[in-house]
Amino acid sequence: MIGAVERAAYAAGQAARIAWFLGQYRLAARLSGPAVPADRRPAEGRAPGTRGILERLRALMRRDLANIRAGFYRLPHDLVPDPRRALADAAAFLRDVPEVARRRRGRIAVEVRDNPPPGVERLPAYYRQNFHFQTDGYLSERSARLYDHQVEVLFGGGADAMRRQALVPVFQHLKDRTVADCRLLDVAAGTGSFLAFVKDNWPRLPVTALDLSVAYLTEARRRLAPWRRTVMAVQGAAEALPVADDSQDVVTCIYLFHELPPKLRAPVAAELARVLKPGGILVFMDSLQTGDDPELDGLLEMFPVAFHEPYYAHYIRDDLTGLFTGAGLVHRSTEIAFLSRLMVFERPAAIDQ
Repeated sequence: MIGAVERAAYAAGQAARIAWFLGQYRLAARLSGPAVPADRRPAEGRAPGTRGILERLRALMRRDLANIRAGFYRLPHDLVPDPRRALADAAAFLRDVPEVARRRRGRIAVEVRDNPPPGVERLPAYYRQNFHFQTDGYLSERSARLYDHQVEVLFGGGADAMRRQALVPVFQHLKDRTVADCRLLDVAAGTGSFLAFVKDNWPRLPVTALDLSVAYLTEARRRLAPWRRTVMAVQGAAEALPVADDSQDVVTCIYLFHELPPKLRAPVAAELARVLKPGGILVFMDSLQTGDDPELDGLLEMFPVAFHEPYYAHYIRDDLTGLFTGAGLVHRSTEIAFLSRLMVFERPAAIDQ
């Protein structure tokens, strides 16, 4: 439980956060021009205006605070950010906006494939793209440094609050277990932003950050350095996890599947199921799908036009539940959190795959 002072601090901190990132979103839009051509924009009524987005964002923050008050997880460790880092990240983000706009106008999405940084030629072709039209794709230290800030701008300061919703099923699974004896694998861990929340709440829990990008894993190691004795960082692909069978109590997978080619989603689902212990859970979070919030369907259709997301249009109509139940997992729950879908699956304890 938290008191009145902490609640007031949360409210003030999140209000400032939303204003900070939404302000940068609007400034970036002015600098870069329209992200979506007029003839590709959704018809009136098929996407909410600013008021509708803000209402949903505020609902997310109320839910986040309710979870904190219920004891599912702590107040965010970054409730009061380092102002020097915040200003530096904002300046770097805004300097990069013209380059992103250039790629968007020219539909230039494979610079990192045509001119790859050293050492990335062996990575899968589907990964060597400028997702979101971002500079260097996921393949440089510069990109890793900017990524979380870019995502927060995109989601109006709500990205971390969405990620924290995935802590609730982790809490429920671990609450009656000896945490030090459990194992958590975060697949497509990126810069370690979600795992930082995990470790802040369960510092003794051994975790593995797995990602294809060496640069992003380097950033994850930096972020997770306070818990280095219980953190492993492993380079690997989700479709061929370098992880033993039946070895993980919890597998988390956050914002990966919408960037996977459709043919890889079933093999990845099978890999996630394979490494779970019987009785273990998969905590899955990704973008909304069509129909999850019908008022946002037009926004979902517009997203891959504004941001290079070549597999997104297929993703929003894919049968996610079928993918994971087909891999032998049991569907336990589905919830909507702002612009994300949170799903929990369990590997049956009585069936050995």
